[in-house]
Parts: sequence; C-alpha cells; structure tokens
Amino acid sequence: MLKLVEQTPDERKRFLGKALVNHLHQFVRETRRVPRSLTTEEWMEAILFLTAVGQKCTPLRQEVILLSDVLGVSAVVDAQNNPPVHGATESSLLGPFFTEDAPDYENGDSIASDGKGEYMYVEGRVLSTDGSPVPNAMIETWETDGHGFYDNQYANRDKPDCRGRIRTDKDGCFGYRAVVPVAYPIPGDGPVGALLLGMGRHNMRPNHLHMMIEAPGFKKLTTALYPEGDEWIESDAVFGVKKSLVVKLEKVRDEGEARKRGFPRGDTFTLLKRDIILVPAEKSKEAFEENAKAAAKNAAV
Repeated sequence: MLKLVEQTPDERKRFLGKALVNHLHQFVRETRRVPRSLTTEEWMEAILFLTAVGQKCTPLRQEVILLSDVLGVSAVVDAQNNPPVHGATESSLLGPFFTEDAPDYENGDSIASDGKGEYMYVEGRVLSTDGSPVPNAMIETWETDGHGFYDNQYANRDKPDCRGRIRTDKDGCFGYRAVVPVAYPIPGDGPVGALLLGMGRHNMRPNHLHMMIEAPGFKKLTTALYPEGDEWIESDAVFGVKKSLVVKLEKVRDEGEARKRGFPRGDTFTLLKRDIILVPAEKSKEAFEENAKAAAKNAAV
C-alpha cells in the first residue's frame, strides 16, 4: 500500500497519505495485544459510524467537525498551527456552528435580534503585539442565544441571528451589542452524541463568544472568550478552553449607559471588555517554524 501512496505526485499529499496509512494499519495491528484482534464486524461498525457522521451533515450542520472536536483532534491541530506568541491572544476552536452568511454591521449595532437573551455589550481594541492599533480589521463573531441554541439549530431559521461581522475603526476600537451566551449541550441527536454516551462522557460546553479576526499583514485569528465561573469550564466537551481566554463579565446598572450603548429598554446590561492582540504574519511564521523544529527534535529523542 505504501508503494502505491509513493506514486502520489503532490509531495505534501504523499507525505500525509503515508502517515495516514501507516497509522491506520498500526491501529489494526495494535488490537493484537488484547484477547482478540479487531473483528470484521467491529470494523464494519466503525465504517457505518463514519457513514452516519457524514450523512448527518447539512449546509448548516457539521457533524464531522463535531467528531473531530470531541476526540480532541481539532484541539491538537489548533495547537500545532497556532503556537503561542508572547502577548498575543491565543486561538481556540472554530466549532461546528460557524456559517458563511453572517451579516455586516456597524460598530454599536446588535448582532442579536431583540428578545434573544440578556443584554451584553462587547468592546475592546484590536492591537498588534507591539501595541499599535489595527484599523479596519474584520471581526466575525457568533454565539448562542439565551436558550443555548445557535441560529442554525432552529428548523425555522430564515436569516442569520446572534452572528455578524464588524470592522474596527481607525484606532482599532470595536463595540457591539449581543446577548450573554449560555452553556449548552453539543447536539446529542446524531452519531457523535451516541459516541459520547457510549464513552460515559458529558456533552456540555461552557458559555462562550466566538470571534474570528482578519487584517492584512497579520495571521488570521480564530478564538473564543469564556466567561469565568461556568460550571463546565474545566471539562469542556471539545477541549476548547484556554486559561488566557477566560474573561470576567461586569454587570452594569445604569439606564443612561444602557441607552448610550443602544439597548432599547431597562437599566441593566452585561459588559465584556477585552482587547484582541494579533500576531504579524512574519512573526507568526517564525513562531510556527520554531515550534516545528522543537517538535521534530523531541520526536528524534
């Protein structure tokens, strides 16, 4: 089989193909260490499981990403491709609920329609690692509503909600209205949910706010912010939480401030203040190369 893979013209695909075949075959061989080898029936069960994962996907639901997430593979890929850079905001998982149809908003607008949850205002600056502002950076953000559902989990979804795209101003500042996200179970009605049940694992994610930031000359950042105090923050079902991404929310009780920030009624809202620090593309490349060299050196030991 490896000789056939060697015929792959593309060097990178050839390398990845060899590694994949090697590890798949090794997985099968390793079962000889237990009382019985992997059976034909067990292998067919695995094939049917993967088939069901694919069949569960729709244009708005990604069961394959969910499988990668709960097995920790997404977290490993994320860590390898986004080595930490001193002072920079760390990455987190994209997750299975990202969609391509988020609408564009102006600073101060709301990404959530009225009645979707408890008012929250998100504000901060996008900066470079040297402290300079990053103007016109594109921030794409999405979250659950107050019931713990993303818009694409609703069967009657007719437009995007609790998601949007906003650009920073000339000083790198951004601000938008949202709702306080809540903890939620990842979908349990598919094969991945059944897998977690069979493993005796819970399917809960702590509350969080997704953000994806892009700007010319900087490495694209996919991250999430996790409010402190959530009961699931230490046992996230998809291993997405990093300590540096845990944030403190502030409760504001001031009717004047609520109106100033565009909330239509009430005198109370939650404030999330957090600056996002991007890594210049060249600096990111250097960090990646250093990380790859260190990994290769450790593997050789």
